[in-house]
Parts: sequence; C-alpha cells; structure tokens
Amino acid sequence: MCGIAGYYSLKNKLPEEHLRKIAASLEHRGPDAEGYFSDEIVSLASKRLRIIDLTPCSDQPVYSSDGRYVMVFNGEVYNYHEIASEIKSQTRDKITAFKPSSDSRVILEAFIQWGTSFIHKLNGMFAIAIYDTYEKNLLLFRDRIGIKPIYYYWDEVNFAFASELKALLQLPFIDKKIDYSTIAGYLHLGFIPAPKSIYSHINKMVPGTFVSIHKNHLTREQYWSPESVIRDEIIKDETQALVQLSELLKSSVLYQLNSDVPTGIFLSGGIDSTLITAKASNLSSVKVNTFSIGFADEEFSELLHARNISKHFGTNHHEFIVSPENALPMADAIFDVFDEPFADASSIPMLLLARMAKQSATVVLSGEGADELFMGYGAYRWAERLSNPFLQAARNPIAILLSRMGSRYKRAAKLFEFDHASALYNHIFSQEQYFFSLGELNGNILSPRMKERSDPHEPGFSFPSELLRRKRRLSASELQSLFDLKQYLPDDLLTQADRTSMHYSLEMRLPFLDHRLIEFALNLTPELKIKNGNSKYLLKKLLAQHIPKHLTDRPKQGFAVPLAKWFRKEWKNVIDETLSDTIIEKHGIVNKNAVKKLVNDFRDGDSYLFNRIWQLIVLHKWMEKNSGNSYFFAIDIERRVGEKAG
Repeated sequence: MCGIAGYYSLKNKLPEEHLRKIAASLEHRGPDAEGYFSDEIVSLASKRLRIIDLTPCSDQPVYSSDGRYVMVFNGEVYNYHEIASEIKSQTRDKITAFKPSSDSRVILEAFIQWGTSFIHKLNGMFAIAIYDTYEKNLLLFRDRIGIKPIYYYWDEVNFAFASELKALLQLPFIDKKIDYSTIAGYLHLGFIPAPKSIYSHINKMVPGTFVSIHKNHLTREQYWSPESVIRDEIIKDETQALVQLSELLKSSVLYQLNSDVPTGIFLSGGIDSTLITAKASNLSSVKVNTFSIGFADEEFSELLHARNISKHFGTNHHEFIVSPENALPMADAIFDVFDEPFADASSIPMLLLARMAKQSATVVLSGEGADELFMGYGAYRWAERLSNPFLQAARNPIAILLSRMGSRYKRAAKLFEFDHASALYNHIFSQEQYFFSLGELNGNILSPRMKERSDPHEPGFSFPSELLRRKRRLSASELQSLFDLKQYLPDDLLTQADRTSMHYSLEMRLPFLDHRLIEFALNLTPELKIKNGNSKYLLKKLLAQHIPKHLTDRPKQGFAVPLAKWFRKEWKNVIDETLSDTIIEKHGIVNKNAVKKLVNDFRDGDSYLFNRIWQLIVLHKWMEKNSGNSYFFAIDIERRVGEKAG
C-alpha cells in the first residue's frame, strides 16, 4: 500500500524539490519507505506502507530487469503467486531468477509479458503507473471498481498525477481555480461525481480505465465496467447460487488475509461484516482481531450486536464510543482528509475507528460493497415503486398530500418530486440520503449567480445505451444498484474507505469487491437479493450456516451518525457560526434567506433536513479554508471598481 505521484512533460522538467514536496504530502499513505525516479521527461515518487515483504527488496519504484520499464504502484494484487507461476511457465529460461517476494515485481513482469491486457489478470485493488523509458510512454491503470484513487492534471503540455488532491496542489504550475459548476452535483449527491473534482483543471480517473500519455497526446480507454460483465442468462437456482457465493467469498477472504503485518476486521454486527468475520475465523490460524465503534445513544449504536458476534467467534475485540465532543475535532479533520467538499458524515466515526484499529493492526477487512451488490438499501424498493407508471402519473398529488403531514412524511414527499424518469436513479439516491433534490436546486437554494454557472441537470446520471438495448432487461432495482456501483460506491464509500484508513497508515481491504463476486452478483436474479420483502436474502441464507439466527435477526441499522440530535444540542453553535449571513454572503453560493428558512424548519421539527444543513456546513467550511475571498466576492469587487471608474 502506498501513496504515488508522477509528472510527464516534453518541455518542462520537474525540479527535484517539487517531486519531494508532493511525496511529503503523501507521508501518511506510506511512512515506511520512499523512492524516486526521474529522467528528462518523467518523474515518479512512491511512499510505501510495507504490508507484504517488510524488507527494502519490495520498495518502489520497481524496475524491469533490462531497465526499460519503471513502475510505482498503490494497492494490493492478491493473486500474484498464481500470476508469477503463469509467467514462469510461459517464459521458462528467460527469467529463471524470478522469485517475487511481493506483488509489485509480478505486476511489472505481467505487463512486460502481456502488455496492457495484463490488467485483466489482476485480482485486487490498485493504482498503477508504468513508464517505458525507451518509447517515453506513461501508462496509468485504476482498478475495476475504483477502490484506489488517482487524480490527474493535464494542460496538453504538463501531465501530473497523484493518489490524493493535496499532492497535486503542491505543484506551483497547477491552476487551483475552483470549478463552481460541480457544486450542484455535490449538493444533490453529497460528493463531486467523477471525472470532475472541485478544481477546474484536476480530474478523477474513472474506475476500470487506463490512461496513456505519449508525446503531447493523452488517451483514455475503459477496460472494465459493471455493465460490460452483465450477461443475458442469470443465476436463478438458489442452491447453486448459495454454493457459488460461499466459495467466492471464502476465496476472497483467504486472499485478503494474506499479510506480513497484524490484520483485523471492522465488525459492525451487521450481516456483511459478520460474514467476513465468520469466514476469516474459519480460515485464520490465529485469533482474529475485530474493531467496532458505536454511539452513547443506543438508537444509533450497534455495539451490543458486535459484542455478541465477537463472543460467538472468540475474537480479540476492541471498541470505541463516539461522543459529540470527541467527534468535533474529526469534523474539522475531514477537510485535510478529503481535500474537497465531501458530505458523508459517517467519515467522522470512520476516522475514529481507523485511529483505534491502527493501534493493533496495519490491515483491516471491511464489508463495503455488499449492500450495493445484494440490495441492502431501501432505495431499491423505491426504484421499483417509482418505476410504476401509475405512481409516476400520480406523483404530484401524492407529494402534495405527504408534504402536509409530519416530518417523516415530508421527507417521503420529496421522493415523489422528480421531473422526469431519466433523472430517477440519482433522485432516489439523493433523497434516500436526505440531500437536496434537483427541484430544490432549481428553486431558491442556489444564489442567482450560481444558477447561471450551474447546469440544472449536471448531477444527472444516464446508463450506456447499449445496456438498455440488451436482450436481458434489467429491473428498476437492478438499475438503481448499477447506479450505486458506478457512482455512490467509488465516489463516496470507497473514497471514504481509502482516505479515512490511509490517514492513519492503515490498509483497508474489501472482500465483497473481489471482481469475481461483483460479476456473480450482477448476474444473480433480483429474486435472490430481495425475497418476500427480505433484503440481502442470499447473504442471510449464507450467514445462517455460520451463526444462530437470533444473533443477526434484526432490522438493518446502518452506520448513521446522530447529527440531528447533535445539531439541536452540542453542535448547535456549529450551524450558527458556519452558516452566518457574513459567510454565506462572502461566498455567494446559496441564498441566505433560503438557508435561514432551512435551519428554522429543522429547529421547528423537520428533522430530515439535518443532512442538507451538514452539506452546507461542509461546503462553507471548505470554502473558508481553501478559497480565500470567493470567486463571486472577487467578481463583485471588480464590478464595483469598474462602476466607480465609469
């Protein structure tokens, strides 16, 4: 696991002090070793967290035996032993000395053996940069589902990439102009959707793609996507599906337990983490470490369930209780962790959980991805309801009726307030997360000047046309799940998993996101995901083979943060200080009167508005920290000076 960065230009060589500066900003990702490469065109940097092979032999950059290729790499490739055996069997005498002690050398040899198609052989999470010193060609690869990040800058002369935004911002030639057109997407979804970032000239590399930079040309190619592996024939037999799921999860957990450093599991007590704990306990030769976090408010805490699971499997269990007081410093830390507005409040307890886990482990397994693959969210039921043409036709009167009722019904009313079916998937997600709807953004929340800079449909999401023309027609719930896999998972959950863990030099591995499991789930009938109203049906059937039903037979709780309660008591001043008229007017993004009404409605009992308030707090705190005088404030000054001069 590492932080990586690099630079490519035919005209401007990167000074060594700049390369070392961007590497220093990634120290938290790899505090154990560092390495550099430079020639007249390319510079590469690596900060390594030693996980497999703790000796300097596996430090980076990695060089091919003939010196032609050089590589830096972030992540883990779990099947490197099998790939190494295949390379040996095909090359025989050519590399008889090939005895890899870690995955990095295998990755480079696989590229040399198979070219860019080597990427299909890798099972893991990765961001890879390979430079051909003969052809002067730089290649970047990002893993299939987007577990490991790459940000990049390109102005048709200078190209730079890094694991995190903060590293690119160290380079003086990079324009740090804020892209205000992304803010509507942030307010609608809680994150800035790829390929954009908050900065106009910095992009996120899309999952499942590789980028080639040669001379003054940059090309992008998609080598994998969720829709590309959807087949016309689906798995319907429950017994067959259960056996396949069990074997795939066992294989994935076995791969991901491989480590030369202490390993543990994030255990919430829910289905996903309990299944991973069950498999790991059966496969591990040592007692498993588990880590759980909860809240003093039992309504939001799963600690009791996690304790019961830990006791059942006999794990070394560790707990941490989150309070409004110990959470507040983390609410400020998230701006250094994420580098751009990011509204998932569960990142606060995740930071605390990672900090605790690092005291006992360097690798943790976690259950991200299971809800999206096996339909664990209420959004999938809403997708089926709202795809009904009769409900669509009656959505306006239903919304009006619900909006006249209590807070809970007002929130449900928002789900019926969508303009057209093409925006339905991101709308359902947005309202399930309690964020701003497109209707609100097109109403009076955004300032007039922001509306001029925002496309009202910019946050929209559409599926590739070839997917909709397939012989197999996906159900509404399957399409909603696909939206989550392509947007919510990489841009929110996986971003959070990577940044919160790596902030404390902790590697997080995600067994459910083994690409074999993803492809299995995408071709599993929805009837084995939600059956008789029972979500994640097949996962629950598998779990029943490992644990008594009474330990997990309870409603899904999720990892909710009690923000609404905190905003009414301990964090009340956070609202008043951050969303003051002065700050709102300074940045000119939202309408101060609309924000006042939002806060007053929340304090008068509309509790569902808490996440909208949190979004605005995060946005304005980020602007205060990163933008100085806002763009709109500067435009006003210029206009007034011009008026006086006139």
